[in-house]
Amino acid sequence: MKKILYAVAAILLVCLGLGYEVSRLEQPAVKAKKQSLIIYNWGDYLDPALIKKFEHQTGYHIIYETFDSNEAMYTKIKQGGTAYDIAVPSEYMVTKMEKAHLLDKIDPNKLSNFKYLGNSFIHQSFDKKNEFSIPYFWGTLGIIYNDKFVRPGSITKWDDLWSKKYRNNILLVDSARDIMGFALVSLGYSMNTTNLLKLRLALTKLNGLGSNVKAVIADEMKMYMVQNEAAIGVSWSGEAADMMANNSHLHYVVPKEGSNLWFDNFVIPRTAKNKKAAYAFINFMLDPKNAAQNAEYVGYATPNEAAMKLLPKSIKNDKQFYPDPSTLKNLQVYRDLGPKVTQAYNDLFLEFKMYGR
Repeated sequence: MKKILYAVAAILLVCLGLGYEVSRLEQPAVKAKKQSLIIYNWGDYLDPALIKKFEHQTGYHIIYETFDSNEAMYTKIKQGGTAYDIAVPSEYMVTKMEKAHLLDKIDPNKLSNFKYLGNSFIHQSFDKKNEFSIPYFWGTLGIIYNDKFVRPGSITKWDDLWSKKYRNNILLVDSARDIMGFALVSLGYSMNTTNLLKLRLALTKLNGLGSNVKAVIADEMKMYMVQNEAAIGVSWSGEAADMMANNSHLHYVVPKEGSNLWFDNFVIPRTAKNKKAAYAFINFMLDPKNAAQNAEYVGYATPNEAAMKLLPKSIKNDKQFYPDPSTLKNLQVYRDLGPKVTQAYNDLFLEFKMYGR
């Protein structure tokens, strides 16, 4: 009888012990488990301190991946694989992604801070009702020049780049829409033209610039311009701001004939797994204090009017990066031109890079 009692007691102790072990192991696992928010963004386009702040406030863990072109981002999201919760496409790419049914509709009722966005930056042509996108940053395409090599005020229009005095001294950003775009503007054409003859004429004009072009590059431009390796660069306003912060001889100008007005935007892909976290993050970034902090870190212009008031006067009053209405009226927003015309832009730009220089 004792043996039976001992056996029963032993079994009870084992069961209790196992139960203790199970509960002891499972409980920490529940506590340790964190929901992740996967963000797909341009490189160096978000203050890391804000990532930590959001994680601390919400308990979400951010997984942050970067891309270097709208096309690369589009391809990866379309192919699937990683279920990104947030992506940051430019204006024409928002249209393309929406047409391809890659985006989830955005519910404005879940974004209490949407009210801080300026009226000039919402309801744009690429998403008139902001059904699929929320403005993140905006800016322009323009010319950066070094006053060691270029007389201040002597560059005011795109045609100035064709001057023989800049032979082998100009850097161009590696972007078909932008480089073909400023050639089109210099001829008086739309940056959104679908006319193949006009595109050919733009290529011909670009080929005439070839002897002045030192290189067609991407992020390396910042280093070269800061180190006085070239007189002129053609790039985006935020990149120019970064360069100017590191070299007092650099200046930025938006050519008077007009240029590109671009918008980068938060979107939520349809394949997102954590849409609750996506809304929480977008709303967090629309908070004026956070938006102002991010604008100072990144160097691009914020569409958040309340955040603008928090920025130093040296930033918000700088017309190089916050242009006045007379400049803004000559700027063009890129449209999605469809695959055939987009390929024509890419092919002609490639032809310029291969044979025009």
